[in-house]
Amino acid sequence: MIIKDKNIPRKNKVTEDRLDFYSQKKVPLMSVIEISNSGMCNRKCSFCPRSDPNYQDVNEFISDELHHKIFSELSNLKYKGMVIYSGYVEPLLHKKIYENIIEARNFLPNAQIELITNGDVLNKDRLIKLFNAGLSTLLISVYDGPKEEKQFYNLCQDAGLRKDQYVIRNRYMPEELDFGLNISNRSGTLTNAEYSIPALKKSLKTKCNYPAYNFFIDYNGDVQMCSHDWAKKFIAGNVKKQKIIDIWLNQKFQFARKKLLSADRNFSPCNKCDVSGELIGKKHANEWNKINEKLVTKNS
Repeated sequence: MIIKDKNIPRKNKVTEDRLDFYSQKKVPLMSVIEISNSGMCNRKCSFCPRSDPNYQDVNEFISDELHHKIFSELSNLKYKGMVIYSGYVEPLLHKKIYENIIEARNFLPNAQIELITNGDVLNKDRLIKLFNAGLSTLLISVYDGPKEEKQFYNLCQDAGLRKDQYVIRNRYMPEELDFGLNISNRSGTLTNAEYSIPALKKSLKTKCNYPAYNFFIDYNGDVQMCSHDWAKKFIAGNVKKQKIIDIWLNQKFQFARKKLLSADRNFSPCNKCDVSGELIGKKHANEWNKINEKLVTKNS
């Protein structure tokens, strides 16, 4: 498969370099925690489910209490993986994003903290403020054209950022070049989008590593198995009510892992999804497969 999104190899390296284990159980921890910090975005890109006329913004943001609980628990786990403020939203719309990053960095001094933005509200002062708060890397998705792309490069250089502190992603390519990203049908939620991709009628027989390394938290505390599940069909738990580690090791997550790591996508929403799920997290998948093999051997 041709990798159009040049950030994927970088993300895979960070993910695999930070593979760690839950000491009490000797099982791999997640290496990517994605936080969708609100129900809001200021754009409706053609290849995004938000371009569906029926998709609604929700004017709600992650609470201070929930954010504190998340990072307190991650600190207890000595988490040193990647934290990404992104998800289904524009994270810079949250007025407390700087405070949130400060808290995340204080709890997780060794973590890779990232934020993905469309850059619409970004300026030099805000850029510097993000890194002063403790951000590791900023990813800017450019949707308008090469002129804007150049402006963002100039902005990052003017702010004195190192090259490893920012990634500018070209998202204005034409449809025939998939907009410059590895396009997918977002688990079947692009049927009525401006750039329509149908849901699969028959599930793929290919593996997917997402539940082996990825932990997605919505602004209301819901934990999803995968960031492609825009319809929010598979909720593994809620961090308001449960501990992160308990959700990561629960039966729902383990069900998804066993299924997807054995190339069985025949359950919702994965039965409608066309995403290539093996581009990131192979080391994590291998570790989970070792555990599953031991369980089979023990029970046989």
